[in-house]
Amino acid sequence: MLLKDVNLTPEEVKELAKKYMVETYERFPFVACKAKGMYLYDENGVPYLDFYGGIAVNSAGSCNDKVVAAVQDQVADIMHTFNYPYTIPQAILAKLICETVGMDKIFYQNSGTESNEAMIKMARKYGVDNYGPNRYHIVTAKAGFHGRSYGALSATGQPDNACQLGFKPMLPGFTYADYNDLDSFKAAVTDDTIAIMLEPIQGEGGVIPGTKEFFQGIEKLCREKGMLLLIDEIQTGWYRTGPAMAFMNFGIKPDIFSMAKAMGGGMPIGAICATEKVTKAFNPGSHGTTYGGNPVCCAAAYAQISYMIENKLGENATEVGNYFMDKLRALPHVTEVRGAGLLVGAVLDIPKALDVKHGCIDRKLLVTSIGANVVRMVPPLIATKEDCDKAAAIIKESIEAL
Repeated sequence: MLLKDVNLTPEEVKELAKKYMVETYERFPFVACKAKGMYLYDENGVPYLDFYGGIAVNSAGSCNDKVVAAVQDQVADIMHTFNYPYTIPQAILAKLICETVGMDKIFYQNSGTESNEAMIKMARKYGVDNYGPNRYHIVTAKAGFHGRSYGALSATGQPDNACQLGFKPMLPGFTYADYNDLDSFKAAVTDDTIAIMLEPIQGEGGVIPGTKEFFQGIEKLCREKGMLLLIDEIQTGWYRTGPAMAFMNFGIKPDIFSMAKAMGGGMPIGAICATEKVTKAFNPGSHGTTYGGNPVCCAAAYAQISYMIENKLGENATEVGNYFMDKLRALPHVTEVRGAGLLVGAVLDIPKALDVKHGCIDRKLLVTSIGANVVRMVPPLIATKEDCDKAAAIIKESIEAL
């Protein structure tokens, strides 16, 4: 039986999910049946303007024609092979990415949290190989978020958040310092510290942009102390904030950085890029993956990244993002608008962000909320000013309805 032949009502779909699936998400009240461009369609064909973007994944738009064609073409040749034979999609994608971001080497993974795990492992092994068995300590930022597997979760500076509660103890060797506070990081560094790991913008922390002064200070500190600079570009990477990677806004160069989300256009893929010197820490047997670098996912990523480059979506993200942030600043109860490009957080002076989110969904706009008072938007980078006008009007209605 093909899935297209399955005939279920929306309520039957919801009941099956409730009966058989472990539910840890606050579900939207509809069944997603189709997606295209800026819109997600429910079971009745009703369009929802998607300013959630699959959580910063669908940057070239949902079901981008170029990405769909690449997947369809590749899937008929090889869907999967292990990482011993060479494959064309892996090789051409590696060249495209490394040349675009100015790094030496890439290692493929399946997701954002796996990419951060690989980055942590590479940094620690580099430290142990070059300085001895105690050089594995990593300093990260309070309110940061790096993923939900144990290494990435231990690097996540939210010890009182639900993401860590019930899962302690965390892995040893991590210390949290205050974001955008260079002195706090200097105080957290010890003789055993091998790396500092940061997001260019703290997404889950409430859309808090890093400052250029802070990141340049961190880079200088790392060079002085013989430490590695690790940048988490899972959410900010691939033109979300303008340039290919958000760290480029600061004029710095990390030793390793991670990517995922927008990289694959909807297919599950992640990676780390690093300097050749640091990648020597990974030798045969030290790290591996069964699905990482999957040919279909690499073909999708090659199409997605090529499309973003050819259509200058980074420039669009900057122009349309600035326009959207100005529109949001004029809304009632919005006291601050934070972010860069099309990673945007609207801060409310009332603890009603979740209610605003629900109001937007009722009005066919998809956004999310962070904490009590931040409404967050990460729309596809193909968004137009007209899309932003519509989204701002719906957010305004949702706030006023409170």
